[in-house]
Amino acid sequence: MNLDAMIDERRSEWDRLDELARRRRLTGAETDEFVHLYRAASADLADIKTSVGRTPTGDYVSNILARARLKITGAPENVMRQVPRFFARQLPAALFRIRWDVLIVALAFVGITALVGWWAQQDPAYMASLGDEAQLEQYAEEDFVAYYSEHAEGVFAGMVWTNNAWIAAQCIMFGITGIWPVYVLMQNAVGLGTSAAVMNWFGHGDDFLLFILPHGLLEMTCIFVAGAAGLRIFWAWIAPGARSRGAALAAEGRALATVVIGLIIFLGLSGLVEGFVTRQDWPHAIKIGIGAAALGVFLAYMLVVGRRAAAAGETGDLTEYEAGTQRLVAG
Repeated sequence: MNLDAMIDERRSEWDRLDELARRRRLTGAETDEFVHLYRAASADLADIKTSVGRTPTGDYVSNILARARLKITGAPENVMRQVPRFFARQLPAALFRIRWDVLIVALAFVGITALVGWWAQQDPAYMASLGDEAQLEQYAEEDFVAYYSEHAEGVFAGMVWTNNAWIAAQCIMFGITGIWPVYVLMQNAVGLGTSAAVMNWFGHGDDFLLFILPHGLLEMTCIFVAGAAGLRIFWAWIAPGARSRGAALAAEGRALATVVIGLIIFLGLSGLVEGFVTRQDWPHAIKIGIGAAALGVFLAYMLVVGRRAAAAGETGDLTEYEAGTQRLVAG
């Protein structure tokens, strides 16, 4: 191969490709010319590397092709545009898609909690196994309520926020196992039911509800969402439909991983309620009302904003540019 002869023959085409790649807009005719020159330059670069290896001329053509390739594929979307789209469309759409899964998980959780609480009170031997009478009475009379005032407001809010956010993240990240979300939900349901049984055993069932509800309305809803999202990922692996298991798992994983970020934010709000509201000596109607308002914000975001985003075609998944072109399947 005569490299000098190639340079003399192709240099004008390479320069023209470079010129078109630098332009902001191209006409239809220029676009056709651009594509033709891009293909020709790619073939030239392959010839150069195959025949003479790496050369300054090859590097020059490679740089032109890189600039041209960027024009073809487009630059990544500006982060300042991605953030509003994420919170206005992707996240609420992902939450809306699992609304029925969340309802099923919530009903199952409440049912198990109530069943455990009722069963535990019917079995004195089980109640005795939880601790001696004095310890249980101490828990019901003082420790349960005192728990919410053991630490300063900000410290306590941060503690419960990070703990609950970690639990939610685990449910989604390990959802593919199909076991971990169920284990986490069962563990919390049994623990909550047992605590309710002890409180009610000593005549403080009202205190249990009055101190759980202000923050628990939003906190437990977020855990239900995390469990539902994790199980949805598992189901995509079990029953992928027309897609391959890998494609189904990737799509659901990308879409529902966004839920983690949303839950971290809303669990932060729940933590503020638990740290700054639950402990107060305010009327219980006010404290529960604040918790209900926080839950209302979440449900409005999930159901109202989410419905609008889903109607616009959002699923919570990445765009085709971000995720890569999907392989077409029949059916």
